Amino acid sequence: MPATFHIKRNDEVVVIAGSHKGKSGKVLEILAAKQRARVEGVGMIKRHLKKSQENPNGAIVEREGSIHVSNLQLKSRFDASKKRAAKAA
Repeated sequence: MPATFHIKRNDEVVVIAGSHKGKSGKVLEILAAKQRARVEGVGMIKRHLKKSQENPNGAIVEREGSIHVSNLQLKSRFDASKKRAAKAA
């Protein structure tokens, strides 16, 4: 049975834990086997590309790394929780 998550591709999410806490972006891809997701502009990592026809000199490119789905929350739900917390205070 395939894993199901509370987020899916193209959802707007907020990182709620970890070193990228507070950042938000759109889900680019779900990595179900590892229970991780790639989020646009969050968790950037550098990849070194070998010399090739596309990159005659090679290159260092920045890509999105993956973040565990437990550290992500839907932006709509995150905003709603902030409003609820403000009313209680």
